[in-house]
Amino acid sequence: MDSTLSFPRQRGFTLVEAGVVIAVLAAAVTVAVPGLQRVIEQRRLDAAATQLAATLQLARSESLARNRVVRLAHDAATGCTLLHTGAAGACRCTPRGEADCAAGAVLIRSSGATPGVSIQSNTASLAFDPQHGTVTPTATWRVVAARDGRAVHHVINLMGRVRSCSPNAAVPGYRAC
Repeated sequence: MDSTLSFPRQRGFTLVEAGVVIAVLAAAVTVAVPGLQRVIEQRRLDAAATQLAATLQLARSESLARNRVVRLAHDAATGCTLLHTGAAGACRCTPRGEADCAAGAVLIRSSGATPGVSIQSNTASLAFDPQHGTVTPTATWRVVAARDGRAVHHVINLMGRVRSCSPNAAVPGYRAC
């Protein structure tokens, strides 16, 4: 009889091997996270810009369909955007970013703030007129990434048409302003 003991061969990783794998993964994640963060911010900026452009187009078509003045207003303090009928101040954003409309005003659409993105404008409100098919006043609404200032500009002309661009073509998919 053999006096040596035979142990079955063990499978798996040693502690040192597992530590090396974790170190390599940590280094890869450290390198990838800034690039991934930029992609996420880019998607948020593009989504907010696309949503605003669609809301501007909706305002124009709703004005014609309802045969009423339709207004688009933005509250920079709450990040809330409102599309409504009625007087200029008939609908407002509450501190929680919700819509509050007075009697006679109809809320068509509201949207809250997008994290990491702000909307800026040279006017607080736009009025789309169904009789003449115009918008008052003409304006530029900017969707700006908070972290690096990249922006998409929506230029609204007198006829209510929207032209979208990015200063210095900083945002892919938009031509230069």
